[in-house]
Amino acid sequence: MVLRVGYVREHFSSPLLQLSEEDGGKTFTLVECPSGTGQLISRLTDDEIDIAIALTDALITGIAKGSKAYKLVGSFVATPLNWAVITSTSTEFKDITDLQDTTLGISRYGSGSQIMAYVMALQQGWPTDNLKFQINNDIHGLIDSVNDGTTSAFMWEWFTTKPFVDAGKARFIGSVPTPWPSWLIAANPDRAQPAAVSKFLNGLTKYIREFDSKKSREKINIEFIKEKFGYPEEDIKAWLKTVRYPESCSQIPQSVLIDTLGVLEKAGVVTPPSGGFNVNNFISEDVVKLT
Repeated sequence: MVLRVGYVREHFSSPLLQLSEEDGGKTFTLVECPSGTGQLISRLTDDEIDIAIALTDALITGIAKGSKAYKLVGSFVATPLNWAVITSTSTEFKDITDLQDTTLGISRYGSGSQIMAYVMALQQGWPTDNLKFQINNDIHGLIDSVNDGTTSAFMWEWFTTKPFVDAGKARFIGSVPTPWPSWLIAANPDRAQPAAVSKFLNGLTKYIREFDSKKSREKINIEFIKEKFGYPEEDIKAWLKTVRYPESCSQIPQSVLIDTLGVLEKAGVVTPPSGGFNVNNFISEDVVKLT
């Protein structure tokens, strides 16, 4: 079978794009999901994709809330994601503390932009049961919403948003790094056959190891990201200093699941069942290994 792999076209996806160029559509095709993880999860649920490379917290939240549309099958990025807090250039908001009791923009319910708003609230000591949100679908809708005043701010990955800030369309007022490694890989347990998923993960592992090498980081990665995304070289170099990929895409540290669930519980995003969560229920055991 040819797997349909959902992804967000950002600099993090560079090793995936490199693998796709080599594969040429023989074993998988890419399905771009510009609205982010909420859209990826919807497409997994609606039989539009078989595999999703998506944000750790949102994937874990979905399973914790009972979704049967996917199981975790691997790791993609081993370092935290730095979520920028962004507002309009003309608002009175000076820093994160000014956002309490305002309406925050999110891409979709269940998305990373919503979950990280809960994490931000937890860090600030705000009540998490009365946060107000407005859905704005994607980065363009989110920027429009802060500029027309329907939302106070939104959260999105720092370097993805920086070109809009540099162009004067928005303004940073802070950032909140994730308390967990940022990206995992999920697959529909019925449509995505284990052998096909394992083959995909093995190929991706080869490319992330090459991407993570010193030689690639010094030149090849910079030129690739510049060509594909048009980012300034100084931004690419700054981002490369912050990101690391796992040794193997076919492994997930058990601590990632335990620690992420712990933070999500404290933030009020998920509620554990009697006896607590069993992390083995979150993974496809015939594909991925917990370490």
